[in-house]
Amino acid sequence: MKIAVLSGKGGTGKTLVSVNLAAVSGAADYIDCDVEEPNGHLFFKPQKLFAESVKLKIPVVDYAVCTGCRECVEFCKFNALAYIKKLIIFDKVCHSCGGCVRLCKYKALREQDKIIGNIEVGKADNVTVYTGILNVGEASGVPIIRRLLSLADDCCDTFIDCPPGSACAVMESIKDADYCALVAEPTVFGLHNLQMVIELVKLFEKPHGVILNKCAGSPNPSEQYCIDNNIAVLGKINYDNELGAINSNGEIAVNAREKYKTLFLSLLNTIKEAQK
Repeated sequence: MKIAVLSGKGGTGKTLVSVNLAAVSGAADYIDCDVEEPNGHLFFKPQKLFAESVKLKIPVVDYAVCTGCRECVEFCKFNALAYIKKLIIFDKVCHSCGGCVRLCKYKALREQDKIIGNIEVGKADNVTVYTGILNVGEASGVPIIRRLLSLADDCCDTFIDCPPGSACAVMESIKDADYCALVAEPTVFGLHNLQMVIELVKLFEKPHGVILNKCAGSPNPSEQYCIDNNIAVLGKINYDNELGAINSNGEIAVNAREKYKTLFLSLLNTIKEAQK
């Protein structure tokens, strides 16, 4: 079963939830798709198994051959090419489709590898940890996410720690998920961001439910929204100084206290029942 854990913003407790669900499940894969700022490995502290670079094919122009016909510029729908006295390639927005290289009848364009980041795979007890790291300044981590997801073992439960928000990287992270667990805060701002990701998972027709984090009594706008719209509330995590301290120290809560093991095991069982 592939469970994607996502939220409309950072800081809701998405990594807290996904790390502890993976740790309590026994044999599992944990995939950190938040490639701009991965931090799941800080909790698992895995023993490294291997690492690999993630590369894109980027066009390079041979000015000795280029005639300035501009056909490649007109072809590129991503505006990665421009002609200003000479052909200019904007590799930050290039989608590596290879179309311009194939189109050029003068053979003035060729492709070369560009490293945009890397992947590290390690083992922590029974959890295999997959971490994607996007190089600073790169525009998109989608190719790294795509490669991360291709490495996971389908023989065990997979927990996908998605990037925050609802942009392309999140879409790539959830597209093959069996279930989406949405983590929300009990505030008006938290509700606004919850609504964004609910729209996204509905667009992808993914079964989903909400985990309410940092609960501290009422009112809870996120909970009320779920009730009003018949959205499953998978469970609540109360505002808890001890849990916050354990998490801040880079510890896995289910390994530190039995009560958190019980909490996250109950959450996992509820998710699995909801997915049936």
